[in-house]
Amino acid sequence: MGQLFGRTDPAPDAGWTDAGPRKGFFTDTSICIGCKACEVACKEWNQLPAAGAGESGGLLGSSYDNTGALGADTWRHVAFIEQDSGRIAAARESGRRLVDLGMPTLSPAAGGSMDGARSPRVDALAAAGASDGIGVPGGAGAHAGVDVLGDTEGSAHPDTPEFRWLMASDVCKHCTHAACLDVCPTGALFRSEFGSVVVQDDVCNGCGACVAACPFGVIERRADGVSEPGRQRPQAEAVGHSQGGIAQKCTLCYDRLTEGEQPACAQTCPTESIRFGERDELVERARRRVGQLHSQGMTEARLYGANENDGVGGTGSVFLLLDEPEAYGLPPDPRVCTADLPGMYARAGLAAAGMLAAAALAFARRGGRA
Repeated sequence: MGQLFGRTDPAPDAGWTDAGPRKGFFTDTSICIGCKACEVACKEWNQLPAAGAGESGGLLGSSYDNTGALGADTWRHVAFIEQDSGRIAAARESGRRLVDLGMPTLSPAAGGSMDGARSPRVDALAAAGASDGIGVPGGAGAHAGVDVLGDTEGSAHPDTPEFRWLMASDVCKHCTHAACLDVCPTGALFRSEFGSVVVQDDVCNGCGACVAACPFGVIERRADGVSEPGRQRPQAEAVGHSQGGIAQKCTLCYDRLTEGEQPACAQTCPTESIRFGERDELVERARRRVGQLHSQGMTEARLYGANENDGVGGTGSVFLLLDEPEAYGLPPDPRVCTADLPGMYARAGLAAAGMLAAAALAFARRGGRA
């Protein structure tokens, strides 16, 4: 177990001496078209069951969002969220409030700085949108002296539609401080040299500690104890977890990364809503994209998972959202459970010291009376 909380590079912290730059995803939900190609590619490459058991093959049948949520059989999930004009306006207003809470701003004419406090709730900032012209219509001169993150009254605001779909491809966050990894008693989960968190299905005993620990509800146990379709684990009966099965989740296509390939979902995405690469570069790209959307009046745009000071130390999977995290089924303030261990140990130590002191005092008084 490495560092329990705070900013860190997860692969070196886990003991990798030859690890390269951390890899990850940037998912831009503003250009996701909901085609679910990423879901299909993920299932095809990882040989995952279609969607579970049942007459409908496990599909919900109640929405275009057929799979419902991430799980042991669904490592990529495209959510469909319906919003009316009232919810759209509320999302834009919440984005404006985030922008007005002292977010880092950029004003080239005034020599502005990108330094500043970030919101612990959501990393809803964008940087360098106007300084280099990247991703900003009109190039560097079009917004000279304009704060793309601040007041947007002068920006052209698109017509507010009466209805919209929010589509977002969700995936394991590969947290900097991964609770599932910290609580695993068998070492079935490990930190790879790419910074991702991977499950070794032949080591997992199906205890489910990781399921309870994950603040995002990503990891689950496969009920039939099968790690791949048509292949029963030989030790399934021996370890006695045929009911619970083994834990399963996205591996960032670890087998593909070791061969120099990118994950199947990113390679398949037709709109490049899912991008794979070095995490630091992806975060910078994501911030420029938020700056572009803000300059167009879409104040609801914000980043999720890019803040290294949040409760999980930032995530390997960074998302651009168009509403509050709760609208996408994401926790607004994710926190790794093991971050409380130092404080718990300190309190336990103080309690033990107090009990010893009380016992010593009692014996001393008894000896004095004797």
